[in-house]
Amino acid sequence: MIDHTGIGVHDFDASKRFYDAALAPLGASLVMMVPEEYTDGLRVGGYGYGRPQFWLHEAAEPGPGRHYAFTADTRAEVDAFYEAALAAGGRDNGGPGLRPHYHPDYYGAFVFDPDGNNIEAVCHAPA
Repeated sequence: MIDHTGIGVHDFDASKRFYDAALAPLGASLVMMVPEEYTDGLRVGGYGYGRPQFWLHEAAEPGPGRHYAFTADTRAEVDAFYEAALAAGGRDNGGPGLRPHYHPDYYGAFVFDPDGNNIEAVCHAPA
C-alpha cells in the first residue's frame, strides 16, 4: 500500500552513516541522492532495493517519535540490523526477540536513530 516514505533529519551525515549501517544487513542501500539544485540546497537521499523507498531529507526541526519498521527475511537479519545500528550510534529500544503480543512469529528489534525515531527490523517467518 505505501510506495515510499521519509523523515527529516537534523544531521544528514550522521543519519546517513546510521542508515547505511543499519539497513545493509537487510539488503537496502542508498540508491539515489537528489541533486541539490532541485531541493533548494538541502540534501535528500533515498534508500531502497533498487529504487528509493525510504527518504532522508535535511530538516531544521526533525521530530522524534516516528516509527518505521523494515522487513527482514530472517531472524538473523534482524539480529544483524540491531548490532549494526548500535555500532553506528543507535540507541537500544528493545533487543532482538519474539513479540508474541503482536503475533506468534513476530521477531523484531528496535533502536532509536540519531534523531530519536524508533527504527525497527521485523521478521514474520516462523523459526
